[in-house]
Amino acid sequence: MNTLALLLIFVVATFAGFKIINQVPNLLHTPLMSGMNALSGVTILGSLAATAAAVRLGSQVLGFLAIVLAAINLIGGFVVTDRMLRMFRAR
Repeated sequence: MNTLALLLIFVVATFAGFKIINQVPNLLHTPLMSGMNALSGVTILGSLAATAAAVRLGSQVLGFLAIVLAAINLIGGFVVTDRMLRMFRAR
């Protein structure tokens, strides 16, 4: 695929994702965040596999960056989900 097609896919996916997430009721945000945390775990596995298969140094550096960013996303998602769930616990 050429760069223009990849950019077009990215833009369409961004708008579609925003539209879908914008329509989610507040009651469903916590369960959806837990699902997204699981997806972030899969992203880490994919970036680990891609980095392991990388041959060039630049690809390895980008793979490492992908691993770090996915880990930050995963940890942050669990922190926010835990914080939201603590609001509903009996005191």
